[in-house]
Amino acid sequence: VPLESQQEVMEMQMRFDGRLGFPGGFVDRHDTSLEEGLNRELCEELGPGAAFLHVTERDYMSSHASEKPQQVVAHFYVKQLSLEELRNIEDKATRAKDHGLETMGLVRVPLYTLRDGFGGLPAFLSNTFIGCARDQLVHTLETLELVPREQLQKAVTLAQNRL
Repeated sequence: VPLESQQEVMEMQMRFDGRLGFPGGFVDRHDTSLEEGLNRELCEELGPGAAFLHVTERDYMSSHASEKPQQVVAHFYVKQLSLEELRNIEDKATRAKDHGLETMGLVRVPLYTLRDGFGGLPAFLSNTFIGCARDQLVHTLETLELVPREQLQKAVTLAQNRL
């Protein structure tokens, strides 16, 4: 989540299966911590622009357990970056190891609603997300106050009515 002079941006990625999600993945046996596994996954999915990222326990936001289709606990971390750092990641993302295989590209989340009342965030929330990514997105937008609460609640309601 880059923050620079009152300009906020939230970024997600388009996955190989057409669903939206956040960079990350499973912890491998050789990873010594959740954070080490996440940092490895970030490099694999975001490429050389993400080499400077170092997610730590301080970046932890939430966890979500699911039973179906398999038992998984998704741990969610948020890293605040400058807009310049984010642009560097975006510029180099197509050189990531997993680009074109697991990930199809990065997508900025619209943090606004268009005059028609549906375009922007409500329409974005109507997309298909992997696992609990939509809930993670909404929780983060609310917790970090990136979207005014009333606007966020209205966007969620409009999106749910379209699903």
